[in-house]
Amino acid sequence: MTTTGKIVIVGGGVTGLTTGVALLEAGLPVHLVAAEVPGPTSVAAGAMWGPYLVEPWSKVRPWSLVSLDTFRGLSGDPATGVRMVSGVEAARSAVSAPEWSTLLPDFRECSPGELPAGFEGGYRSTVPLIDMPVYLQYLLRRFREAGGTVQQQFVSSLDEIDDGSVIVNCAGLGAGELAADGSMRPIRGQHVVVKNPGITEFFSEDTGLSPDLVCIYPHGETVVLGGTAIDGEPSLREDPVAARAIVERCAEIDPRLAKAAIVAHRVGARPTRSEVRVEADVREDGVPLIHNYGHGGSGVTLSWGCAREIVGLLPS
Repeated sequence: MTTTGKIVIVGGGVTGLTTGVALLEAGLPVHLVAAEVPGPTSVAAGAMWGPYLVEPWSKVRPWSLVSLDTFRGLSGDPATGVRMVSGVEAARSAVSAPEWSTLLPDFRECSPGELPAGFEGGYRSTVPLIDMPVYLQYLLRRFREAGGTVQQQFVSSLDEIDDGSVIVNCAGLGAGELAADGSMRPIRGQHVVVKNPGITEFFSEDTGLSPDLVCIYPHGETVVLGGTAIDGEPSLREDPVAARAIVERCAEIDPRLAKAAIVAHRVGARPTRSEVRVEADVREDGVPLIHNYGHGGSGVTLSWGCAREIVGLLPS
């Protein structure tokens, strides 16, 4: 690795922190700048591994595999917030297995007895389930222990960064504005966190392009219930009507959730574009610039794969 000088990462969510860890552990000095660390959208994530409505598959597949392997390794340590959990993704009409099913060795079709009433088909698998508040604190510790430094500051322009030998744009939804990329758009997501009434397996409904999602992600003493996917909506304000509907939809799957005590509400805006952007660029003054954004609802799933690619994109 011949890059010299400090690398500045803009963005404090899962993408920025993971990229920072990968660069630091490759032996490079890293400084991270963001308004909030960890970023609110990453904190609000469910989060279950699985490439969700993200392209291009030719790149998403290897990125997802790198992350899957990394999460499997982390799942042995409770301090990471990562566990391998078995569960079901089901649909109310017949659907084909997703492209990513071939990445999981235990992926199989459900028997009728494994499906909730009203569902026509589904699949069972074991995947990483990530407790995001715990995981993000783990990443932040790992980042700092590797020598990374953090500055909490809102960045309105990449030209503000005047002390980096390389700049890495991992600013999530804000990355589009920083890169003058008009193709970026928010997809609002909301989750409700409740006390766990005894659920040990995840459940996810294949709802296609509907804004009303159904997902049940158990994290020990709590369960994250989802969710929403409202295209074009950037607001992070809690919607109590949407929250009630989320609980009701999930309680149809598991009636124990109807009376589960609500612990928290989480809202984020998925940074979405037609394809994930991971590529080298250059600022007008010649400073190398690398983009890593546009992961939509698959930021966690792609995080380690994209981070490893960023290391390979550094100028030699």
